[in-house]
Amino acid sequence: MLDLSFLPFCAFLGGLGLVCVAFVSAWCQRWRGGFAWDGSLQMFNWHPVLMVTGMVVLYGAAALVYRLPPAWKGPKFPWKVLHGTLALLAFVLAVLGLVAVFRFHNEHGTPNLYSLHSWVGLVTVLLFSCQWVAGFSSFLLPWAPAWLRALYKPVHVFFGSTILMLSLASCVSGINEKLFFSLKNGTMEYKLLPAEAVFANTLGLLLLLFGVLVLGALARPSWKRPDPDFPDSRQVPSSCVG
Repeated sequence: MLDLSFLPFCAFLGGLGLVCVAFVSAWCQRWRGGFAWDGSLQMFNWHPVLMVTGMVVLYGAAALVYRLPPAWKGPKFPWKVLHGTLALLAFVLAVLGLVAVFRFHNEHGTPNLYSLHSWVGLVTVLLFSCQWVAGFSSFLLPWAPAWLRALYKPVHVFFGSTILMLSLASCVSGINEKLFFSLKNGTMEYKLLPAEAVFANTLGLLLLLFGVLVLGALARPSWKRPDPDFPDSRQVPSSCVG
């Protein structure tokens, strides 16, 4: 990767995340009829907004907490709390997103969990819940010994990246599925690329770009927080500025 400073990169990534949320909100407001919480089609529209906001943007922010230069000094516990809180908020939004889509399906007699998108999405949320509970038990509660934290940390990191990739796969497949069903019988079919299709496809590309940048930041050795609790930490604080 290029020799970049983390803070400008982080500012760009934060702006990109806000653009993703703005795009999915605008899509649902402009072309899908807005929002409600009454079991109608407008209730379904909360599903993509909450999932993008929670499982991609907030989850990505939680993953990068330890890359912030202020987190490199002083006690680690406050940053653990911030990391866990952002992840918990992402999980709450994801659950609300599931409530929205399940209630909409039940109100309209639509079967639940019949598509690959729904399978991947549900597995992602279930993995996320297990990841949060295991991380909370291992890193925030005082009972966990150092050897257990050292043993579990690589697993936690691996599944953290895996869940983000699954979230992206679920979001992109969900966008495609929604466009296919919504435009199939419309005045202009999906294959003819009406304005809604171009807009939503662009949203999918922005989400993929956001996810790739998060994964790239997580993989960059010079942006990793030195951790004296684990012998595999070799970075020095001065490297955080690139």
